[in-house]
Amino acid sequence: MFAKKIASYVLIAIVLFLTIIALLAIWDIVDFEHIMRKILFSLFVVFISSVVVLFIFAVVIKDGNNKRPSLDN
Repeated sequence: MFAKKIASYVLIAIVLFLTIIALLAIWDIVDFEHIMRKILFSLFVVFISSVVVLFIFAVVIKDGNNKRPSLDN
């Protein structure tokens, strides 16, 4: 439940940030294409690094409870 609240606040912050950037681009204060390219590249780097971390946790670091639950309840 705590993780859902944090994720919600992070998503709200992202939406507000992108809204502010879009409004500044509408009024020709910032270069929207340049900023969006940097944002998308940054998100891509974060995505790739999270995939690597997930791989490390799932494959390399194994705990003792890796048994799959049986469906024979």
